Amino acid sequence: MMSFDIRQLRYAIAAADHGSFYRAARTLDVEQSTLSRAILKLERSIGMPIFERSRAGVTTTLAGNAFIRGAKPMVATADKLVAMMRAAGQGRAGGLVLGLNSSVSAGNLRATMMSWCDAHPDVEVGCVEADRSILLAGLDTGEIDIAILMGAASHNGFRCEPLWSERMLAALPLSHPLAERDVVHWTDLRGERFLLPAADPGPEIRDMLLGRLAVSSVKPDIRMLQASRETVLSVLGGSSGISIVCEGSTGARYPDIVYRAIHGEQGPALTGHSGCWRADNDNPALRRFLEFIKARYALSFDFAQIFQ
Repeated sequence: MMSFDIRQLRYAIAAADHGSFYRAARTLDVEQSTLSRAILKLERSIGMPIFERSRAGVTTTLAGNAFIRGAKPMVATADKLVAMMRAAGQGRAGGLVLGLNSSVSAGNLRATMMSWCDAHPDVEVGCVEADRSILLAGLDTGEIDIAILMGAASHNGFRCEPLWSERMLAALPLSHPLAERDVVHWTDLRGERFLLPAADPGPEIRDMLLGRLAVSSVKPDIRMLQASRETVLSVLGGSSGISIVCEGSTGARYPDIVYRAIHGEQGPALTGHSGCWRADNDNPALRRFLEFIKARYALSFDFAQIFQ
């Protein structure tokens, strides 16, 4: 059975390129005797001489020349494979799957994803947009590496950390009186009818409205629609209602709709985004992504121990 290794091929290629065992050994930083023995073993393994040896050096035989031509792409492929595996082990290649329950058309989430992809072009990034419960199930099965969720997050079995905050904005029909203002305040929104998607992030925004606008047991008028976030905004221009969106949704434009920042007593209204991941996820790309986010937003959470 024919048996040889990449090291032997590498030695033979170097000898053929340099026309000398001595020069090939110096280039590869090995003993000439080590290189010579390895090539002799290779020749015995394939059953024919690769080189003609003389005092002037070595030249390839006719069969040896064909063998070297075939060996070069094999060694190049092996080198590429090793480099790829090292990159994957360091999180510079491989794959990373993000779970999202909010839009990425603008805001910090989009900026973070774009910057990460620019810095790590060899990492294949996949995205799953779904409700929180589906994303958490994906984390549990390992189909998702990290879920980035609007609002606070705390779930048994997962590491959950706050990441960043984004502004909240009112999506208003152009005909709405508040559309003429640069900003609107929470107090301006009392008495309005809110149209929100029943799917994420609608429930999170509903809870925010209930906390901000409920006065003397009078709850705000909130309609949860069995429609996507995009559909709600697409038909909003022709309705008498308004909607609330996070900054990540404002990169998309819809007919007869304007966005106005919401302010409270302390300034712009903000909502946080959190990251959740499995503590036992050993994907190196996830570690580098967490390091990237931690540095970008000057966060203080510690995760090093989970990857040891």
